[in-house]
Amino acid sequence: LGARFRVPAILPLLFAGFLLGPGIGVLDPDAVFGDLLFPVISMAVAVILFEGALTLRFADLRGAATPVIRLVTIGVVVTVAVLAWAAHEIFGFPWPLALLFGSIGAVSGPTVVMPLLRTVRPTEKVAQILRWEGILIDPVGAVLAVVLFEAIIAAGALSEGSSVLSFIRVFALGGAIGAGLGFGFGWLLKRHLIPDYLINISTLGLVLLSFTASNMAAHESGLVAVTVMGIVLGNMKGLRTGDLIDFKESLSVLLISALFIVLAARVDFGPMVSIAWQLVLLMGVVLFVARPLNVLASTLGS
Repeated sequence: LGARFRVPAILPLLFAGFLLGPGIGVLDPDAVFGDLLFPVISMAVAVILFEGALTLRFADLRGAATPVIRLVTIGVVVTVAVLAWAAHEIFGFPWPLALLFGSIGAVSGPTVVMPLLRTVRPTEKVAQILRWEGILIDPVGAVLAVVLFEAIIAAGALSEGSSVLSFIRVFALGGAIGAGLGFGFGWLLKRHLIPDYLINISTLGLVLLSFTASNMAAHESGLVAVTVMGIVLGNMKGLRTGDLIDFKESLSVLLISALFIVLAARVDFGPMVSIAWQLVLLMGVVLFVARPLNVLASTLGS
């Protein structure tokens, strides 16, 4: 339907989830999946991130590297600050909780960006910038949220310095694991040490292994690991990744479709009715204040 009527696929998928879940009550993801729900969602996101990272080419960043770097650094800070202020003013959140909300809300992510790009079709340069940002900002936002959450739980026991060190540690561990496995797997592929018919399934297995092993080493570093692993394989000289990208793209479409239906089916509209106008106001801040300021700060002088 999305392809036929040229609307982002996430819209009919969300509608289907709302209809099947809170609408007619046919689908209850928590009852269907039980304790496996969130691990399955996490691994699906890991595969989607890896597939997106696999398509990122450093050569495509010529003239666009600065905006991308700013979007996932300065831009994140701007968005977190604006959303935290909005949550504090509109909902009365205490500042620590408001900052946590801001860090979660700062993430766009490939699950949303990729379907939108297929429909909107911006210029190639803009598309590349948004693709890079959507993939890189996912682990940045997730790690930032976890570090802030741990600081809140510690009730101030974590100093600013230790929080920054924790943030760097998670990225360093995840990056090292992802780069190591990426280079190792690329070496095997270039020497044809894995049979062709096992390449796709071996890659999928390695992605899940990288994600799980990295998360065991440092919480939420798995998203960093699979992103770095995808970038390493996608930019390795002499390695043909066309078939691998085709397989992962099909898998990502399937996973994104399932994710939006399952997550939408878990939404409870009841509590939202009493705060409907505040939600509309918050969405206005996200769309017309936070995002434009983010992009303006990230593209100044470009």
